[in-house]
Amino acid sequence: MRTLFLAAMTVLMLVGTLGCQVREPVERAERPDVNVAATISLPSPQAAGQRSVEAALAGRHSERDFTALPLTKEALGQLLWAMQGIAVDVISGATRTAPSAGATHPLEVYVVIGNVTGLESGIYNYVQHNHSLRLIQAGEFAPELMVAALEQEFIAEAPVNFVLAADFARTTVRYGERGRRYVYMEVGHATQNLLLQAEALGLGTVAVGAFHDNRVATLLDTTSAPLMIVTTGFAR
Repeated sequence: MRTLFLAAMTVLMLVGTLGCQVREPVERAERPDVNVAATISLPSPQAAGQRSVEAALAGRHSERDFTALPLTKEALGQLLWAMQGIAVDVISGATRTAPSAGATHPLEVYVVIGNVTGLESGIYNYVQHNHSLRLIQAGEFAPELMVAALEQEFIAEAPVNFVLAADFARTTVRYGERGRRYVYMEVGHATQNLLLQAEALGLGTVAVGAFHDNRVATLLDTTSAPLMIVTTGFAR
């Protein structure tokens, strides 16, 4: 009887081990083309704020009228971290601040900077693994982004516009067509994180979904699909 019990336990342990192997997250795509030496480091994010989550939720609202005041690098870094930064290390590896189905991380974050202290205007890509920015192209691109977003003027007036784009294949390769649903969920998670962090920092934001996808993708020089623009700055 004892022999049968031990044999059964061995089988269960083996099945459990195999099950864990099956559920291992797929290897993350962390932009292997990124030249770390060419990235711009951002100030370390702060994990403890002075405002509660409840207060940020109660105060969050869409803002479309922004002042000319610049954002600081500290605020920009905090916003990027809240949206898609590295949070904690767990058994399967580093996790992001926003959940991702199967840790497939399909999102790419682009930043169209118009007025941030210490950074030149241009289009940047956020590099999560070392919390930095990679300059794609220098210049004033907010007006072009505004045109691509149906002439919504506040986009050109704000100091920063975040664009979330997705490489759907990172998720669909594992989950099939249903993976597209998971990507849209992740965009919602990341956007809400950004909106609440901005509110906690005393900044105004508005999430924009009305734009010409192809024009925005061309502007960013990306093959990923643009899904959301979040305009951020100091409200009047």
